[in-house]
Amino acid sequence: MQRGREVLAAVVIALCCHAAFVGAVGSMAYCLAVGLQAGYGTLAGAAAMWCDLLLVLQFPLLHSWLLSRRGRAAVRRLSPVGHGGTLAVTTYALLASLQLLLTFWAWSPSHVVWHTPSGLVGIAQWSAFVAAWLFLQKALWDAGLAVQSGAAGWWALARGRAVDYGRMPTQGLFARCRQPIYLGFAMVLWFAPVWSLDWLLLAVGWSAYCVVGPLWKEARWARLFGDRFTSYRATVPYLLPRFRR
Repeated sequence: MQRGREVLAAVVIALCCHAAFVGAVGSMAYCLAVGLQAGYGTLAGAAAMWCDLLLVLQFPLLHSWLLSRRGRAAVRRLSPVGHGGTLAVTTYALLASLQLLLTFWAWSPSHVVWHTPSGLVGIAQWSAFVAAWLFLQKALWDAGLAVQSGAAGWWALARGRAVDYGRMPTQGLFARCRQPIYLGFAMVLWFAPVWSLDWLLLAVGWSAYCVVGPLWKEARWARLFGDRFTSYRATVPYLLPRFRR
């Protein structure tokens, strides 16, 4: 009976997590492709600007806080009762997806569009945008897609085992720079083909997070992996890739 409830809890949160994850990725791709002019926010003028700025800030601030000691405890409490420790990684991915959905669909468009791609330049811009997404997907894969997408938590619960977080990633893109996920995230923002006031606000705000945010992640890695991470950090650059061995 207990195992049946655990499997049911795993299936329910898996459906919620991955539906939100796919929706968040699709929403981000679409809204960036149209210069963030698709949001349902109805504010205008200064009110719209301030509200949109809050949407920009809520993602990095909450996303980072949830990885702190108090934040991790809150995530465990938000997970289904009795399985918080196992499902924490799934709940974290679900919350991040909901934050992205909130950002893009609650956005109040300014309708200030500076550039719409066309002709050969447009083809180059769209190609760069697709390439940035492929880079980000490769970085997520190299980091361990099961953890990044939240699948590791519900899959562990369904099997009645401990969560497998994998080893510290050092292969693939992680052999070229220590934070390829954040680099890919910033590339997706800046390679968006439509340039608008809304796009610039989001790109500047979240790119700053992509530069500063990994510092807290690396502090956790130093505690978890010790000398192995210290050696890795000494030989692999932080954000900008090194292509020569």
